[in-house]
Parts: sequence; C-alpha cells; structure tokens
Amino acid sequence: MRKIEIKPSCKEFCSLISQDFDLIPLFATFKLPNLDPLDLFKKYALDEPFAFFLDSGKGPQEIARFSYIGKDPELIFKGKKDEIEVINKEEGIRRYRGNILKELQKILEKKRVAPIKGLPNFFSGGVGYFSYEMVYLFENLPNLSKDDLNLPEIFFLFFRELIAYDHCKKLVYIIITLDKKSFLVSSYEETKDKIKEIYHLLNLKKIKPYQNQRVVKSSSKINYQSNFTKEDFEKIVKTAKEYIREGDIFQVNLSQRFEHQIHEHPFKIYEVLRSINPSPFAAYLSLGNLRVVSSSPERLLNVSGNKIQTRPIAGTRPRGRTKKEDRLLGEELSLDAKERAEHIMLVDLERNDLGRICKYDSIFVNELMSLERYSHVIHIVSNVVGELKEEISLFDILKATFPGGTITGTPKIRAMEIIEELEPVKRGPYTGSIGWIGFNGHLDLNIAIRTIIIKGQTAYFQVGAGIVADSSPEREYFETLHKAKALMKALSIVRKSY
Repeated sequence: MRKIEIKPSCKEFCSLISQDFDLIPLFATFKLPNLDPLDLFKKYALDEPFAFFLDSGKGPQEIARFSYIGKDPELIFKGKKDEIEVINKEEGIRRYRGNILKELQKILEKKRVAPIKGLPNFFSGGVGYFSYEMVYLFENLPNLSKDDLNLPEIFFLFFRELIAYDHCKKLVYIIITLDKKSFLVSSYEETKDKIKEIYHLLNLKKIKPYQNQRVVKSSSKINYQSNFTKEDFEKIVKTAKEYIREGDIFQVNLSQRFEHQIHEHPFKIYEVLRSINPSPFAAYLSLGNLRVVSSSPERLLNVSGNKIQTRPIAGTRPRGRTKKEDRLLGEELSLDAKERAEHIMLVDLERNDLGRICKYDSIFVNELMSLERYSHVIHIVSNVVGELKEEISLFDILKATFPGGTITGTPKIRAMEIIEELEPVKRGPYTGSIGWIGFNGHLDLNIAIRTIIIKGQTAYFQVGAGIVADSSPEREYFETLHKAKALMKALSIVRKSY
C-alpha cells in the first residue's frame, strides 16, 4: 500500500502553535475514483450510535461537490425551548437554561481554527439539525399544535475526526483536528498514526467498488397512517384560501404527516431512498435513539466568508412516464402562470430576508427559474446571493432567514401563524434544516424536506403543498402524495427486500 502525505508538516505545525490558534487540523488525501461515499460511511461509521453522512449524491458541481462523514463526537449539544444539555467526552453531562441558539453560537465562536490550505470549506465544527420550531426563538407565534414527538429543537454533534469526499476530483480527505491542549509534537505523531489507521481501514481492497447501480426489488403496498383524511386536508386548503381572499397572506405551505412501523435498520431505508431519489442535500443522522433520513433537494443557506446564498424551490410536477411526456410536463411547469407567480413571490421573499443581513445593493438573483429533475418530481429552482454586513452572527443569519420561505409562505410570519392553526402537530425537523456549521464561520444548511424521522420503531414523514388564491384543494392534496412517492417507495422496498 502506498504511503500518504500528512499535512501540515511537523515544522509547519510547530509554527502554527505559536500563532494562538485553538484548533489545528491535520489531514491526508488519496484518490478513490470508482467508489461511492456511501460505502465509506458503511465501512467507517454504520453501527455508531452518534454519526452522520452528509451526502451530495446528485446535483450540479457548485452545490453537490463534497460529501462528509463523521462518528464518535467529542461534544453533543441538545436544546429545546430554554433547556440545554451538553455532553462532553471529558467533562461529562451539563444541563442548564439559556437561549439555545446563542449557546450553540458560543460553542462555535469559542474556537479559533488555523486556516490550512487544501481543505474543503468544512473540516471542523458541528453537524446536526434545527427543528422548524426553533422559529419560536425569533417570533412570538401562537402555540396551538401538539408536540407529540417531543424532539430537541437543536441537535448538533461536534467531531474531532472527519472524512470528506470530493465528487469532482474523486478525492478522499481524512481530517483530524487537534485541540490547543494537545499541541505537542508527540500529539502530532499520534494523530499522524491515527490518520494512517483510518486510511488502512478505508483502503480500496477492503471496500466494494460502486457499480453505479443497486438491485432494487419491486415494492409491496403498505398502508400509511396520515394525520389527515383527504377531505380534512382539502378543508384546511379551503380555509387557507379564505385567508388569502381576506388579504392575510398571498401564499402558505400546508403539510400532512404520515407514519409507518418499521423493523429494519434505518440506514437500509436511507440506502434505498438514495438509490431511487439521489439529492444534493441528502443526509443520514444517527442521534442515539433518533435517526434522520433525508433526500432534500433544497438549500436553505450557504455561507462562505462574507458571501451568502439561498436556493429556493417552488413549483412542482410529477415526472413523466416517457421522455416526451417528461419534457412536456417540464414545459408546462415552466409556462404555468400560477407556478411562476408563486415562485417569483418566494424569490422576492428570500431577497427581502437576505436584505436584513446583507450590504445594500449586494443582493442579486444569479439563477432564475431553472428546472431540476428528481426521481419522482420536477421543480422550479432559483439562486439568490448577497454579501453579509460586518459583525453578522449565526443568530442574526438564522433570525433573518429561518425557516425558509418556500415551506412557510408570504408574508412569512402570518403564514406561520396559519400553519400553527391548521396543522395538528409540531413539524419537528421537517422544514427545519440539516447540515454543517464550521468553526471557521462557514455553513451549509438544507431545508429538511423529503425527510423521514425515525423514533423507536416508527417512521414519520411530512409532505406539503403551496397554497395560493386559485389553488385546487384536490390538486394540492395530490401534490403532497406526489412528493411522498419516493419516501413511500423506499419504505416499501425495504420492507419487502430485507
């Protein structure tokens, strides 16, 4: 097996020690041209109680270049309302009260990380989710729906070891970050040995090459329990349309939740979902007795330096059964006046949200109403970018933009009040965000749609539709079912195949 080069060198490491950094990453890279990062996760972290796989399985290079894998966190942060639990490997468990997002921000701001050339944007920081209900930190909304799952509103894991995969260069990064108290030459040598150990674990001979296909058996029919009948969902759509007619809102996104009993390993569900619906912002989170399985196509936020961008999706059609039908459905979606008007309205909302934290005149739309095709649906997508003002914090960014406008409505606050009135249960991670936040201030967060929450032996998933003045209640109901197809198919296949 060939030797690998560890960077920075010992000499460079010693130089960095003198520069008052709290964290210094060491890393090695090697080529894996014919391997799927899914297999890296299975080899490295599959059976770990706390682990993650942020998976850019499909999408344009600019949004789907890197996948990330981690296990065995140094620190676990959970928050709900004002209750916080921090589990630290060295210090044990600490429980206290405070603003849960500001306390997470303190952890992220506490560490000054050395900027090492040659690393991806994310190499040290936290991975996890923000629940939709985190919005209560920012807005005084009514509290009417039932919190039946009682999940943390913030759940983040912080890792010392990280594996990254560059889909463009087919390059694997093994990254281990040393803390200030470990800034010794002996620690450097020990970390080099650990990187080599991980490299041997992941070497090509021990991992089955990816064949760009997976055998998927035909699915069997499963009965899913929804928290709405068709009639009841159409009724809340009609109520929303009344609010629109009265001028309260222009648009609102309403959802229904399905549940299904499972007996399979949750990662099998992710693996099948990924094979039938690969997405640029997919994720698998192992969070103790909770699993989050997501194949989200939508980015909420990306921050790199002082640049910020959001990528709203609004407008949907089912995929065609033939190439011709698929092309015609895409053309129909592009020309549909209702869909175009709804999309433009939401792009304007995102521009306004970014305007609260970005420099004047820095916001522009660099991609407008493109079509993106996924396994079961076609979407209209745009991209909005801006330049952050000075001294903008994580709290400021999320207060201005969270949750995404495409899954709430316009105006956003009134739309969220109506969602709370019409939906019977708390959304939890659904329509919140999953992703990473680096100690270097960079972040990438999705909107948690096409997402399954597994608690105990029950899988929960929600699907929504955007309601506007001329919405057909029946059509909106069936749109939610179209969006649920990939999730239902994955659960059906897993039940039959394993």
